[in-house]
Amino acid sequence: MRTLICGSMAYDTIMVFNDQFKKHILPEQIHILNVAFLVPDMRREFGGCAGNIAYNLNLLGGEPVIMATVGDDGGSYLDRLEQLGLESTCVTTVPDTYTAQAFITTDLDDNQITAFHPGAMNHSHQNRADRVPEIALAIVAPDGRQAMIEHADQLAAAGIPFVFDPGQGLPMFNGEELLDFVRKASFVIVNDYEGHLLAERTGVSLETLAREVKALVVTLGARGALVYADGQMHDIAPVTASRVLDPTGCGDAFRAGFMFGVNQGLAIVDCARLGAVLGALKIEHRGGQNHTFDAAAVRDIFQATYGHLPD
Repeated sequence: MRTLICGSMAYDTIMVFNDQFKKHILPEQIHILNVAFLVPDMRREFGGCAGNIAYNLNLLGGEPVIMATVGDDGGSYLDRLEQLGLESTCVTTVPDTYTAQAFITTDLDDNQITAFHPGAMNHSHQNRADRVPEIALAIVAPDGRQAMIEHADQLAAAGIPFVFDPGQGLPMFNGEELLDFVRKASFVIVNDYEGHLLAERTGVSLETLAREVKALVVTLGARGALVYADGQMHDIAPVTASRVLDPTGCGDAFRAGFMFGVNQGLAIVDCARLGAVLGALKIEHRGGQNHTFDAAAVRDIFQATYGHLPD
């Protein structure tokens, strides 16, 4: 089933400072901060929520359709989509802009300093989510503010069920705007911090918000996830990874697994369990799109963790 992935495509430039930031930042001089860090290790990754979700959904055998924007420098990302067999007809190139990109410096304590340039993402409302044929399910993932609002409106008006995934874009919206998203969505997925912020901004508990949708999912990292559905809260056990290397993109992998499960008609709890399996497979590799898996591996891990195969 064709699944529309509305969100960002981005380049992530990740640099490693082989020391600790705290040794080089003087608290008493923070008001005149002027520091430079030597970063001999650097890599560039393909990222962005839409790119990461589509990558994982494609590995599962789904049919993701990416709706996003790139800048004049987006050619290498478009080439990658073609190589992966991912549809890019809904990816718009915005002239005279850069593709969204994050510049991340990490120290030896895993502290991070990040600068994010939205670039072409600010123009993503140019794309219309209701003009893509044969879409069974969609997701409104972090993107330009106006795009997230308009895409949710368009999907709701077209009667297309969608996941609302505010992610790091959540602070852009006030409580009433967030309530409007929830009321139009079929599913909501947030992490633990975002869940607390969503409840705080709306003034409504997650249990109450869950009554507006088929399911509200809170991911808890190494502690698994919580699923609020049908008036109940289900505790999703975590999947043990063979190694924990890089959490970047784990949330996107979870969302891909969840959406694949929805498209396959799985029980909501098993959709979340499938998401947890994909998150564990992703965390074993650096970057959001460097891992691979096949259906057999996913089934084996699912059965080993949860004691059954999804119906």
